Amino acid sequence: MKQNYFIVVLAHSLHGRLQRIHISHRIVYGSALTLAVMLLALFGVAGSYARMLWKVSNYNTLQHEADLLRARYENLQKKVRQTNEQLASLQLLADEVSTAYGVRQRISGSAAAVEEAPLVPTVPQSLAEYDFLRTAALTHQRNIFARADAYVIPSIWPITGRLVDGFGHRNDPFSGEGAMHTGIDISAPQGTAVKATADGIVIHASWNAGYGRCVVLDHGNGYQTLYGHLSRIEVIDGQEIRRGEIVGRVGSTGHSTGPHLHYEVRIRATPVNPYRFLSRPGLMKAAAPSEFPF
Repeated sequence: MKQNYFIVVLAHSLHGRLQRIHISHRIVYGSALTLAVMLLALFGVAGSYARMLWKVSNYNTLQHEADLLRARYENLQKKVRQTNEQLASLQLLADEVSTAYGVRQRISGSAAAVEEAPLVPTVPQSLAEYDFLRTAALTHQRNIFARADAYVIPSIWPITGRLVDGFGHRNDPFSGEGAMHTGIDISAPQGTAVKATADGIVIHASWNAGYGRCVVLDHGNGYQTLYGHLSRIEVIDGQEIRRGEIVGRVGSTGHSTGPHLHYEVRIRATPVNPYRFLSRPGLMKAAAPSEFPF
């Protein structure tokens, strides 16, 4: 039986010799089939690897989102606790005002005086009592706000350390040229806890150019504080912070020559000398933003 085959002709470029190679159809078809199977297997492996990479990427994304949600949930729990504490304080205040200013009055005296006392006060008496209570409540509220203002003005040291560089013009330690130093530098060991100097909200908690790892707090009324060169950040954007709570750790990230804290106080986005706000013997009361000329 005659077998079908392909003939491959090879010609020598110099001698002109021809050489014929007989290749069976089965070999050609078998080779083509083997190549097709190998390509399919290769595509299958590549597809499986691509799917695995996609699943890993999705898992990492979901893990990151879960971490963010967990942090936000913890922040919301903290805010709920603070709100509950404020509600409890307001309820206690309402009870104190009611007791102090006669809402829960006790009628004392003889039985005849009790019988003669009117059960329902007259309209003028009610209005007078309302005005008295309203004035007393507003005065008490203003006293509370006056006490609260003391906690939104930076007034404590962020760390315990040695003041190594002050506010104002100086020679840049890297370039040697004159530059404006917008804060103060306080030397402390690596990892020392850095504390918020006033109540506020975190508006920045990440890398910030020459400041390195940096936290910025907004205290309201135009006041902001900045904590730079941190080795670690302990807060997140949007978090509510109380004076004395830890915002980060001392480090030497960014434009720094060694472990220290760069601390700034800003009023309406303009840096001012933080030293006037630091608690120390003979420190004068911090002025309101309107008292600083700009």
